[in-house]
Parts: sequence; structure tokens; C-alpha cells
Amino acid sequence: QVQLVESGGGLVQAGGSLRLSCAASGRTFSSYVLAWFRQAPGKERDFVAAITWSGGSIYYAESVKGRFTISRDNAKNTVYLQMNSLKPEDTAVYYCADRSDYGIRIGEGDYDAWGQGTQVTVSS
Repeated sequence: QVQLVESGGGLVQAGGSLRLSCAASGRTFSSYVLAWFRQAPGKERDFVAAITWSGGSIYYAESVKGRFTISRDNAKNTVYLQMNSLKPEDTAVYYCADRSDYGIRIGEGDYDAWGQGTQVTVSS
């Protein structure tokens, strides 16, 4: 199984930027898609963005399109989430997740491994 470790969360003012990283290790050859999800207090975990390791296909949730950018560094087995123009409603714990099957999906159940999460707090 793939192991995932997120980093880069923190406290930022509205309008600011953060870059999250997700380092993958273990059976990375079995991984096809790496995604970011987020969970705000009292809410369900929601899809944010996803990228395929090989073909570079990318998909974003409407709520982050134009503000967030997902990218990958295959040599480092790391996926990044650049978050710009942050809003207080972006406050959440951000998780990366691995999918060992073809195709980007937006449901939690379609992902096989999860990181421990990193807190992002955006103050108004």
C-alpha cells in the first residue's frame, strides 16, 4: 500500500497563499491518481483536486477552480496543491488520497490510502 504524508498547512490571512505537499512512499508503482480532499468542522470530507501520475490529467472542484493548482513531481513522488486567493471558507483539514485504479474520481470511497491531514486556517 502507498503511504502518504501531507505538509505545508498553517494559518494565513484571507487573500494569502499556501502550498501543500503530499509525499508518497511504499507501493507507488501501483498508484494512478493522487487527490486532495478537505474536511471543515462539522462537515463531510469534500473533493478538492486530483491529478494522474502518468498522463497529467487534472480535475478541480468548482469551488477552487482558478485559485488552486495541483501539480506533481514524479521524481520526488510528491504532489503539490498551490492555494492562492484563500478565503475563510477554505479553512479545513486537507487530506491527500491515493487511487490505485484508472480514472479520476471525486468520491472518498474511490481512494485506497489516505494521509493524516494538515490543517489550513484562513482568517478574515
